[in-house]
Amino acid sequence: MDAAQIGALMDELGRAATQAASVLALAPGAQKDAALRAAAAAVRRSVPGILTANERDLTAARARHLSGPRLERLRLEPRDIEAIAASCEALAAMPDPVGRVAAEWERPNGLKIQRVTVPLGVIGIVYESRPNVTADAGALCLKSGNAVILRGGSESEHSSRALHACLLAGLAQAGLPAQCIQLVPTSERAAVGYMLAGMTEYLDVIVPRGGRALVERVQREARVPVLGHLEGNCHVYIDRDADVRMARTIALNAKMRRTGICGAAETLLVDEACVATHLAPIIEDLLGAGCEVRGDATVQASDARVRPASEEDWYTEYLDAIIAARVVAGVDGAIAHIGRYGSAHTESIVTENAATAERFLQRVDSAIVLHNASTQFADGGEFGMGAEIGISTERLHARGPVGVEQLTTYKYLVRGTGQVRP
Repeated sequence: MDAAQIGALMDELGRAATQAASVLALAPGAQKDAALRAAAAAVRRSVPGILTANERDLTAARARHLSGPRLERLRLEPRDIEAIAASCEALAAMPDPVGRVAAEWERPNGLKIQRVTVPLGVIGIVYESRPNVTADAGALCLKSGNAVILRGGSESEHSSRALHACLLAGLAQAGLPAQCIQLVPTSERAAVGYMLAGMTEYLDVIVPRGGRALVERVQREARVPVLGHLEGNCHVYIDRDADVRMARTIALNAKMRRTGICGAAETLLVDEACVATHLAPIIEDLLGAGCEVRGDATVQASDARVRPASEEDWYTEYLDAIIAARVVAGVDGAIAHIGRYGSAHTESIVTENAATAERFLQRVDSAIVLHNASTQFADGGEFGMGAEIGISTERLHARGPVGVEQLTTYKYLVRGTGQVRP
């Protein structure tokens, strides 16, 4: 496709999305929920076809020598497909976020004012190898009354199409326009560029899901607001008052449960006051699980297998079985390290000292801050939000998991009886 053809294609998607958004914004909650439940049923009926499509993507990815973490993000297992269906049903069971009266009051002149939630409009989502984003993003936008244009990575092309077909089946069964959830039908990279800079007439917000290079490009080129995070350099801090068994369990889970997600811990911080009791067992657990540890001098002294950490390691989001580890001067040392090197995504403190925990929770300026829990809980589904479209580290509009409520804005409804302003 040449540039003119791509522009015409994307404009056509934009016009269709705008028209669909006007229908979806007024659709009753019961109709949207029916579409979600029908989509869930279609996903369950289509498990063999989805797995076949995913294997096609995996085969092509292996031929292109994609890295292990990227293959992990691309792979769908039967349990993953069931989780997609269950997520659609969970969203259907949630209250409709559209039309909710957030506040209301009456002025002395008799004007009655309400602040009411409404959809954002048309959302563009650009993502890489995770095919489940197709289903999660489509379902979230449907529930929140937004039309969406999805542009997935070429490596997940067949998986995304199979999941998109299930969403379309749900829309059709509920009597909603198919254009509510559109998948860009070309893998041409120029389509992304046009989506970012050439569709201001149609798109109200862009959400990037992927690695640093993708997110940086979106933030640099987008001509509409961007909702998302650049990277997830997440920390686990082990305090002097941490239960050692809990500390070992949380540190191992935070790093190794799934290394390729944005909530995976990338840096381990250990209080200098508990080095003798806590450091070696935690490092042994990580190394034993196949994790490479890069540490400062004290961490290296705890185990000969630890490699030296560079200054760059403290900034790095590995998305792999690698962790940086450092000994710090108590909770204030941990807070200072996170403030300097962190990405404002997710941090955790492990301690039995309530006052220390509260100091960490209040002073660490990240979107998600946990006490005695793994950073892998940085997920909208785990927060009871049904699903998420991503984690935002922005300060305007939404921060943290972006679920259905975060995909709405509001307007003011003012009712009068003939008032004029003097």
